[in-house]
Amino acid sequence: MRVEFLAGGASGIADGCLLLSELSVPGAKYEFKGSWRMDFEQLKTFQLISRLKSFSRAADKLGVTQPAISAQIRSLENEVGARLFDREGGKITFTAAGRLFEPFAEHCLQCYSHILAGVSELYQSPRGEITVSTSEATSLYVLPSVFAQFKKLYSKVHLSIVRSERSRTLEAVFSREVDFGIVSQPLKDARLVIHSIHKDDVYLVIPAVHPLAGKGVVKLDEVIQYPLLMMKHGRQREKINNFFLSQDVQPRVAMELESSELLKRLILAGIGIGFLPSTNVATDEAGGLLKTVRVEGMRVQRELALVFRRDKLLTKAAQAFLEVATHGVKLPPAPARTKNQLH
Repeated sequence: MRVEFLAGGASGIADGCLLLSELSVPGAKYEFKGSWRMDFEQLKTFQLISRLKSFSRAADKLGVTQPAISAQIRSLENEVGARLFDREGGKITFTAAGRLFEPFAEHCLQCYSHILAGVSELYQSPRGEITVSTSEATSLYVLPSVFAQFKKLYSKVHLSIVRSERSRTLEAVFSREVDFGIVSQPLKDARLVIHSIHKDDVYLVIPAVHPLAGKGVVKLDEVIQYPLLMMKHGRQREKINNFFLSQDVQPRVAMELESSELLKRLILAGIGIGFLPSTNVATDEAGGLLKTVRVEGMRVQRELALVFRRDKLLTKAAQAFLEVATHGVKLPPAPARTKNQLH
């Protein structure tokens, strides 16, 4: 089947990009006329609605009216010959046809993006936009030097940072909402390329005027005499909990927090003591506001990894960012292209 697309007044041909003639949906009636003329904007709108599960939010995101969005989808559904979304009770879900249509729409938009990027980058230095998702603490204390170095080398590339917790970052990587994620290790997933980019130790952090401040190493019995501020979730919390369990000790947890930055500020305010990576408090310690001490017998490390989808075709800008973030480690081999991707 030959599928013709029109975008911005220019037409392009994608053989086999949408093999809808091979789809079989019970109860759906398709009318195939050999060649369809689809607008890439329709496919982008379809993709955005499927991601946001909302016509109104998609309209806001694109800066157009909701009737305009609805008209695009109706036009697309007319060409497909079946409804793509169920819109009952204010909830947006795929129809059977929509579920089958979605991966083909995604593939065609990827092809379109790669063609434009490939032609543009034949003669140009890295440019465009890169989106990175990571935690608040990582974006504040680990990545500024990476971003500064990258912007110095590639000033034409726009860097966009999304602050999200670990599970949401991984979700955004898998759904292609972002180019890269930076998350805590350990992480094993065959769908991802994983590069370790940062390691530091987790210390007990106390105010500079605290009774334990004069010690380089403290005993666990001393620690549990004071109220502890702890992160509510995360790999570091799991490791710290395991250490306490191994010592058969029940800590005095005064408060559990979602933000490591808030945890640090509460330590500064003298509300309690807590555990944080050394990088997060280096400036405060140098300024004489906080102290880091080791707990006898305890060794907890934070390791951060940069991750992206193994099947992601990296632009020159993305390749440049990967090289800077990983200090020039050898890039993984490019994913094999299918016959449809090559033609």
